[in-house]
Amino acid sequence: MAWNEPGGDNKDPWSGKGGDQGPPDLDEVVKKMQDRLGGLFGGKGGNGGNRSGGGPVGGPAGTKGIVSLVVVGLIVLLAFKSFYTVAPAERGVVLRFGAYHEVTQPGLNFLIPVVDDVIKVNVDQISSFPSKETMLTKDENIVDIELTVQFRVQDPVDYLFQDRNPDKTIRDATETALRETIGKSKLDFILTEGRGSIASDIKRRIQELISFYKTGLEVTSVNTQPAKPPEAVKSAFDDAIKAREDKARQENQAEAYANDVVPRARGAASRITAAARAYKEQVIAEAEGETSRFLAVMKEYEKAPEVTRQRLYLETLEKVMGNTNKVIMDVKSGNSLMYLPIDKLLEARPEANRSSGSSSQSTAITESVDTSRREDSRGRRVR
Repeated sequence: MAWNEPGGDNKDPWSGKGGDQGPPDLDEVVKKMQDRLGGLFGGKGGNGGNRSGGGPVGGPAGTKGIVSLVVVGLIVLLAFKSFYTVAPAERGVVLRFGAYHEVTQPGLNFLIPVVDDVIKVNVDQISSFPSKETMLTKDENIVDIELTVQFRVQDPVDYLFQDRNPDKTIRDATETALRETIGKSKLDFILTEGRGSIASDIKRRIQELISFYKTGLEVTSVNTQPAKPPEAVKSAFDDAIKAREDKARQENQAEAYANDVVPRARGAASRITAAARAYKEQVIAEAEGETSRFLAVMKEYEKAPEVTRQRLYLETLEKVMGNTNKVIMDVKSGNSLMYLPIDKLLEARPEANRSSGSSSQSTAITESVDTSRREDSRGRRVR
């Protein structure tokens, strides 16, 4: 008879064990697993555990432990996600539900997990880009301009939300400012003294444009390289530079000559003016003196006309005869034969007459000798 038929004693032909050793029960396996999990999370498992109400061993206690563990993990995770650090060179832009909320400063800051989000922006980093353009100047000359623009983030909010691509905007603003500035300047000004002012104008115009579009950027510096002509016109450009240098040299020489001549001319003019003023004062003083003397003589003349007239006559003769070389002799009271000291007569002449030419000297001597001879012969005839 078969082992599983009635009367077969329920013997398993494979195991050789008693009939009470059947296959394991599924409920029993689940209970054992619950007991083990309960013991793992703090519940009371095993056959020695307390059973209340005939329920599964360690069921409620195990579930409570899992929930507690999950809650603690969530709390730790939320605490970890609630704080963030902003570096000294950065600014934190907080977004709440995707919209801008505030800007946080460097240091440890708090946010609401899941609700808030933070974007960190470096506001101290200096970025730069080169720009090289070939363009026409105001006087229709072609010139190559190369410059470097340095900038940084000034307003992180505008930088993130006001302009879609701030870096492209500042490049376009640089090209616009460069063309506007060079187009309003002449070539000589660009190549010589205008380099510094051109860089300042370009920087100012770039800042105006990026501020108008609210890019949140700030231009820190604009460095321009020396302007140069294209290779196709370089030879003609060099000739123009040489001509300009020659012009500057000639102007410097002319200025140096003017600085030498003009002061001397001004000094001579001042000297002549001073001499004229002195002569004017001298003439005025002499005229006033003559007027005073005439008035004084007139008063004396009114008092004694004859005496004053005789005195004036004698003074005039003394002045006139004192400057002449003629000698007047009274032949009636003296010897008709006398010696004429011509050398003494010449020494008695005024210094003004000595400076005249030799011809005038000989004429005066001859006249004096002739006069002396005539006087001598006249005296002899009278006697």
